[in-house]
Amino acid sequence: MKQFSAKDFEESLVIFTDGSSLGNPGPGGYGSVIVYQKMDEVIELGGNKIRTTNNEMELAAVIAALSQSSFNTADVEIFTDSSYVINGITKWIHGWEKNGWKTLAKEEVANKSSWQTLIALVRERQAHSKVSWNYVPGHVGVIGNERCDEIATGFASGKPSALYRGRLGQYGRDILNFTIDDTLKKAKSASRAKSGAKAHSYVSLVDGIAMRHATWAETEARVKGKKAKFKKSISAADESAILKDWGARL
Repeated sequence: MKQFSAKDFEESLVIFTDGSSLGNPGPGGYGSVIVYQKMDEVIELGGNKIRTTNNEMELAAVIAALSQSSFNTADVEIFTDSSYVINGITKWIHGWEKNGWKTLAKEEVANKSSWQTLIALVRERQAHSKVSWNYVPGHVGVIGNERCDEIATGFASGKPSALYRGRLGQYGRDILNFTIDDTLKKAKSASRAKSGAKAHSYVSLVDGIAMRHATWAETEARVKGKKAKFKKSISAADESAILKDWGARL
């Protein structure tokens, strides 16, 4: 990610977004933070849906922010950790429209109504302003992304945090600090390495009851559509650590 600073956006409207779902589908939430230095203003947005997907909530976060700021005419810088949103709005959507909102496999585009709403908002904005899309890695300490994740997961879990609307100078978060926490970045890399390792087992937690599974298919069958936790372990010790972290036992 390019290293930005607050000075880069003195004249721009900055939007951070994130979406979350507990299960895919499952209960979900979205979070957005709108920052406009010129007016010394911050607006936080959040919402939920009882049954949704992570991708739908990622879209909802951007839609909510652009709708909220429709009367602002500044150039817009959008920061999201969703490659799905960025690739969809900058690449895939043109083919979808040309093909009557069908994929190359002749199936209806997932989240079609959300994409149609988003492209309409973007085109309305582009009539007088520039809209830029920026990928920011998730869970590496970038303050704007972390706050949106906190809002989104709070709404998804039914425990929403209070949303702020007021002066940037009184916000209490260095929201335009784009510094990546190297410790978190290394931990994320280690987690990715683990995800590619051969599974020792899969474990799930539903209604406080933990179970071990030999395959991902068994795990998915148990957790799909439920409020659950599930994870792959790569060793017996790793399995024990996961269960300990959940406060559960087999």
